[in-house]
Amino acid sequence: MALGAGAASAAGGATTSLTADQALGRLKAGNARFVAAPDLCIGDLTASRTKVAMSQAPWATIVSCADSRVAPELLFGGVSAGELFVARNAGNTADTVTMGTIEYGAAVLGVPLIVVLGHERCGAAAAACDIVTKGAKFPGSIGPMVKDIVPSARAVMKQPGDFVDNTIRENALRTAGRIATQSKIVAGLVKSGKVKVVAARYDLDDGKVEFLVDRGKLVA
Repeated sequence: MALGAGAASAAGGATTSLTADQALGRLKAGNARFVAAPDLCIGDLTASRTKVAMSQAPWATIVSCADSRVAPELLFGGVSAGELFVARNAGNTADTVTMGTIEYGAAVLGVPLIVVLGHERCGAAAAACDIVTKGAKFPGSIGPMVKDIVPSARAVMKQPGDFVDNTIRENALRTAGRIATQSKIVAGLVKSGKVKVVAARYDLDDGKVEFLVDRGKLVA
């Protein structure tokens, strides 16, 4: 889908040559480095800043929580500037702004992989669980924000295991599914094999990223 010359010129330069599977492999390898030796996961920011000043060619879009403990550039191995296209909000949901960001990354920047990254002990997911079980109310824009996670909480409320963690996983899977199917731009790229959408969960304790499966397969 053409988005106009202005958007294309804003991106600048060539897009990545990586496929979705190659990008996924790079993320997994980077997270393994982070878990094994986090002190080594520091990019050469001066060199990378100069290299990408005029153009960018990110190879993965990460939709992650705004939680200060979840920094995608670090937990995926200390990737440099210009490699990840990141959208962050509490609860890693796909609202209008986030969806537009994802679509821009896929259609204009040529990003082949989209990862929805939930994380252990997510406060937004816990708040959604409190709405379901306790009828909790939250002030300002917090309530509407958390409301997007409530369907995930309701879906897993009676499942065995930790309610909040089950909600975190379900929310990541559902958000990835919405991105892959409800965005006409992304859905078309997924159908053509140019883009893959997956869900994941980051463990705050051990630093590992687990890529989630939905009914025996990655989301899209």
